[in-house]
Formats: sequence, structure tokens, C-alpha cells
Amino acid sequence: MHWRKSIGTRIGTEPSAATTRPGQTGGALPRRTLLTGAAALAGGTVLAPTVSTATPRHDPAEAAGVPLWRLAADRGLAFGTAASTRLFEDEAYSRLVEEQAAVLFTEDDLLWYKLKPTPQAPLDFSYADALFARAAEQRQLVVAAHLVWDEGFGDGWAEDDLWGLTRRQARTLLHGTADAMVERYRGRVAGWIAANEVTDPEGDRGFRTDVPWYQTIGRSYVREVFERARDRDPGATLVLNEFGFETVNEYGDQPRDRQLATLQVIDTLLAQGTPVDALGVQAHLLAEDFAERFDPRAYRRFLSEVADRGLEVLVTELDVLDDGLPPDVSTRDRAVADVYARYLDATLDHHAVKAVLTFGLSDRHTWLEEDYPREDGAARRPLPWDEDLRPKPALRSLRRGLRAARRRRPLWTAGRR
Repeated sequence: MHWRKSIGTRIGTEPSAATTRPGQTGGALPRRTLLTGAAALAGGTVLAPTVSTATPRHDPAEAAGVPLWRLAADRGLAFGTAASTRLFEDEAYSRLVEEQAAVLFTEDDLLWYKLKPTPQAPLDFSYADALFARAAEQRQLVVAAHLVWDEGFGDGWAEDDLWGLTRRQARTLLHGTADAMVERYRGRVAGWIAANEVTDPEGDRGFRTDVPWYQTIGRSYVREVFERARDRDPGATLVLNEFGFETVNEYGDQPRDRQLATLQVIDTLLAQGTPVDALGVQAHLLAEDFAERFDPRAYRRFLSEVADRGLEVLVTELDVLDDGLPPDVSTRDRAVADVYARYLDATLDHHAVKAVLTFGLSDRHTWLEEDYPREDGAARRPLPWDEDLRPKPALRSLRRGLRAARRRRPLWTAGRR
């Protein structure tokens, strides 16, 4: 997840004092930190969710169609979306998620502002337990996020609570929390986002340095979190999750620089015997001039470079930031749909891509509107369904992209027909 304003601002939390680094003043942030199922895996087989056969009332245009999860499964792909217990009260939206998604990405229920809201607080798994229970009821898989990230703490954490730790204290805090997460849900997770946003073209041989875990523990914290997760949950896919691979981003980073930094980190980890199974590609896409700035051939070459290292690829947080597009709804919707179409055409052509997860299904619940409203006041429209759960052109692009995807061997075997 990127475009973050502070450690806790997404999902309705208050900004944290931990959003500044030592030596910074006020609320200034390092530019990198602006970013912010339980199904059985026995024998490598996972049960996919059940789905209502009734036509969704909010989607009459799809009366003769099939849900997105099934379109994806027919091509050996897993389709899912971000989910959170805070959205359970929205029954209509919850039905949409149940009908369309085979995989739930834990949007915030395992972030520390819920899991461990202060340094002294005991771990609170009640939110994540509720999400896992819902996933089990619907026979949906879970991708759990995150075992390590430098954000998501909320206002219960002060700067010194993270940056002021000794190496031993930091390892005890980080690994104690991550180990408890894995041990609680082992065997019920399709994949763990083991490390989120830990690479940087300007870092130490590709590793980010402007995070507390690097400063207190050193580069080994990334390797350690993968190793400890594999020891505790050997059946789960372990994921390195990153952003910025598609176009020049809002910071001016070239996508190739981001790609090379991530490949360098992957090479280092693999050389150390680190059990990295997959690269998570966040795919928060920038709509403005996407057709001119996105190079599909270069992107597919990058996916091949990842696959050549033995890793799978998961698209983990797909949505479209509509800055630079006019406020007119129909014009914006067509442009956003075009971004989906171009991106999926390039990405799903590659056999290493095994999952497509959107960061929400409806504009009714998008972190972009919550954290980054448009300057012109127009509501953001980054997702396949609108605020009223009506299908948009982006949904047509998504469906067509899944239908047109080349067949591949699935990473997670679905058990439903």
C-alpha cells in the first residue's frame, strides 16, 4: 500500500507521532513513508468459497454472467479483494464480496493499530478472528497482511517506541508479534505478506533504510521474518509485497529503478536461502497518461525476471488513482476502464501471475477517497462497482481481462465447482 500520508491515517485512525524519523521536525515525512478463509491447506488443496447462484440485484447486466472468482479460476487464477471487519455492517457490499471474491486480503484487521494499539497492549486478535470466521463460512481463502511493515501503528505509538529500541528489543517486539500472528492462523492462510514495502532504489543494495526495523535490527529483519514464518506455517505462500513497477510514480521514480531494486533484494534473499515464494505487485495504478507512460513489453520482461528466479507473481492491491482525469463521471470511468484493460492485457499474459486482488470492489469503500480526496471535490471512482454497487466500465475491462488470460497452473487449487 502506498500514497500514505502517515502511519495510521488510512482506515480512519489518527496520525501517529511515529510518522517522523529522527532528525525530522513537525509532521514532515520521508517520501517513502507517504505510502501507506480460513480454508484448509492440507495437501496443498484449498477450498474455494461458496457463492449464491441468484443474480445480484445490484448487477442486472451480469444476469447471464459468472462471478469474477469463477472467470479467474477457469484460467488458473485466483481472484479476490481487500476485506475488513469494519465493512461487515454494510450487508449489500458484503454480499458483493461473497459473490465475487475467492480470496480475502486482510486490509487492516492485522495491522498493529488494531492488533497491538500501544506498546503495552496485549495482542488483540478479535478483529482478525472475525474476518477468518467469515472467510471460513464462505469458503474463501485468506491472504494475511502484514508480518512486517513500517506503518499501520496508529496514534498509540510514539517515535521512540520504534526508533528508540535496542536491536534485541526490536527483534523481540517485531518477531514476537509476527510469530504470534502466524502461529494463530497457521494452516488457515493461503499466503502471508511477510514483508511489505522494504525495497528502495536509493537504499542499501535495494533495501529501504528509512524504517525503524532496518535502523534497529539491520537488513536481516527481512530474511528473519520469512524464515520464521516458514518454520511456523510451512504450507503458506510467503510474499514480498512492493509498489511502483508500472510507470513513473508521484515521486519521480522510474519503474525500472524500482524493479531493479526489488530484484536486487530478491537475489540477496534467495542467495541467503530465504524462503521467498512470490512477489506481490500492488498495482496502485496512476491513470494520468497511463497509455503513454506504461510500457507493456518492459513490464512483461520484468515479470519474466521475477519468474526466472523461481517466484510466482500476485497482483495484490489493484485500483486506479484518477488524478489528472476530468471530473465528468462518464469520461473518467472510460479512462479508468482503459487503464484496467491495458494493465490486465499485459499482466495476465504472463504465466507467473497467479492471482488478481483488487483493493476493494466498490467506490463506496475505497481508501483513496478516505485518505486522498480529489482537489476538485469529485468523488473518486477507482474500482469496478460504483457507490451504489452498480457495475462500471472498469468491471467490463476486468471481466474481459480474466476471460482473455492465458491458462496456467494454479497456485492455490480451488475446490468448488
